[in-house]
Amino acid sequence: MRLDKLIPEFDGRVKIRERAFPLEVFGNDPPNRSQIEVEKWLAALQEPLAEFQPYEADDYPATTLPTFDAAWCAFQQGEKLGHAYDMQIRKAFFARGRNIAKREVLFEIAEETGLEIHQFVQLFDSRTARQHILDEGQLGLDRYRVHGTPTLMLADGTKLRHPIAYPNMVGDKIIKVGILPCHGEGCLDITRGFFEKALQAVIINH
Repeated sequence: MRLDKLIPEFDGRVKIRERAFPLEVFGNDPPNRSQIEVEKWLAALQEPLAEFQPYEADDYPATTLPTFDAAWCAFQQGEKLGHAYDMQIRKAFFARGRNIAKREVLFEIAEETGLEIHQFVQLFDSRTARQHILDEGQLGLDRYRVHGTPTLMLADGTKLRHPIAYPNMVGDKIIKVGILPCHGEGCLDITRGFFEKALQAVIINH
């Protein structure tokens, strides 16, 4: 959400490149419902304007790989459409409880985002995306030592670490949350600083 808000502010000055890193492949973990619900709650504390809702349905996504495939297909129609589709997928899952592992849901979101649907469906069904997804994940693991998501970094691989609040947990229950390092606009200012670092890195390299 923070990146999405700031992209227009830095349009033409900073380029964001998104790479896939499916944790169920490179972290050896399938989607963990209880863990993700905890992460939603923690994120909502620091992002009061973001939309987060518990996933109420019984058909919780068993895999995220079709979602990665679909996002890759969307980016083939341009970066702006790719970013827009990626954001709509996140909103569909985190705020609206839609099963983003389902083919029909991914196609509905593509139409809602304004993608050319026939091109999107054809590319998705070709299964071309999956190898690209796996290659990007392997690159993140081998070259950049990525171990979790999201991981932000500069073009030279320098990692940008956003401060977050960590919970103390007993089983799947939060019993205490540490002091919030930022909140709302304060968090946005920290993210804005990442964009400024990217600009400074370009100036130094030139």
